[in-house]
Amino acid sequence: MAARKGKARNGPYRRLVVKLGTNILTGGTPHLDMKAMAELVGQVAQLCKEGKEVVVITSGAIAAGRQVLAQIAEGRDIPRRQVLASVGQGRLMHLYDELFGSQGIAVAQALLTKGDLTDRHGYLNARNTLLSLLELGVVPIVNENDVVSVDEIREEIFGDNDSLSAMVANLVDADLLAILTDTEGLYDADPHTHPQARLIRRVDRVDDEVRRWAAGPPGERGSGGMSSKVEAARLAAASGVATVIANGRRPGVLLSLARGEEVGTLFPPTTTRLESRKRWLLSALSRQGRLVVDAGAAKALTTGNRSLLPAGVVAVAGEFDRGEAVAIADEGGRELACGLVSYSSADIQRIKGCRSDEILACLGYEYGEEVVHRNNLVVL
Repeated sequence: MAARKGKARNGPYRRLVVKLGTNILTGGTPHLDMKAMAELVGQVAQLCKEGKEVVVITSGAIAAGRQVLAQIAEGRDIPRRQVLASVGQGRLMHLYDELFGSQGIAVAQALLTKGDLTDRHGYLNARNTLLSLLELGVVPIVNENDVVSVDEIREEIFGDNDSLSAMVANLVDADLLAILTDTEGLYDADPHTHPQARLIRRVDRVDDEVRRWAAGPPGERGSGGMSSKVEAARLAAASGVATVIANGRRPGVLLSLARGEEVGTLFPPTTTRLESRKRWLLSALSRQGRLVVDAGAAKALTTGNRSLLPAGVVAVAGEFDRGEAVAIADEGGRELACGLVSYSSADIQRIKGCRSDEILACLGYEYGEEVVHRNNLVVL
């Protein structure tokens, strides 16, 4: 049996990705519900003040656009919904800016498509930006770029930002992905039509039985049904991220989840984040590239949790582009780490041995002071 009752939960969690679906943000109405948004923002703000780091994955752009362009008749065709998203995106972000600003918290908008995260340059840029924002205490507000991406609007594969939330949770090495919906979690039957339906507290493996429980139509306003949420939870679990599907209308739900309390349906990670990241980086290596570093850099990498700077690089082997994964070895040939490079092999050949403040003069441009940032590096 893939699902079990299970009482024990990990926590507290420090870095959370919180996915807010359309039905939660609108209260089931055609428009944004400011009271519901303020309540959720207040919880995120409280977590930030407690020292947590939070990334918000938000839907609601189309609902926000619907409030502005009331003259557009209701419809599901892609161009019409892209127009609504285009108009609503700015309004949605403005509301978040005001709500978080009243709590003394800065926010940053990040519009992504799934193609951005499968492209190596896009992955590296998005990861570095989001992690830097979190380090600065800024709350990133992430949304699917509906103006150029039609996957969500078509309601075919990815659902209401559910898949995107799992990808971002992996991207930022989150401890917990909280998918907030308008039900308590995953049930073994539709609770609206089956009063005896049982809430599943824990799912250790997503199998055919779990998928049958999740099967059902998307919500009236949102494009993601329970199936897309369960699939997102499966993807996150495979990346080493715990996931909970819970009722976003429950008072203090995010505070409870961050403490590790038993709320909603838990999908525990099926591997550790480190193991998952090691596997991903090692599989991406393909032995195309290698950086050889001096003794000082080797010590900084293996014992100091430091980034690799150009001054520590003594040799470059192979050809690779910015954003690709390479092996890092000491001068004796022992592999120490693997990581995503911020510069191409040609660039590193030119800046190896240089101080970081000399990169711009050497290349005429720069992508940061590190050859491999510590956030994109795994010590072997």
